[in-house]
Amino acid sequence: MDVEIGIKDVARPVRFATKDSADSVSAALKDAAAQGTIAQFTDEKGETVLINGKLIGYAIVGEEEPRHVGFGM
Repeated sequence: MDVEIGIKDVARPVRFATKDSADSVSAALKDAAAQGTIAQFTDEKGETVLINGKLIGYAIVGEEEPRHVGFGM
């Protein structure tokens, strides 16, 4: 699932793909924004992404959908 987070006063958003569910990512972002804490995620490469909840401008959490392989859909 793809995640895009806009940071206040920063031109480019933070983008990453994660194996976490959309609900868990949304909940972590909401908690971090409400409490002013750090939201921590692990991307598909195993790298850690830290986002300061005080600086979240917006977030787009993609839907989980299976990837199609081949020409037939």
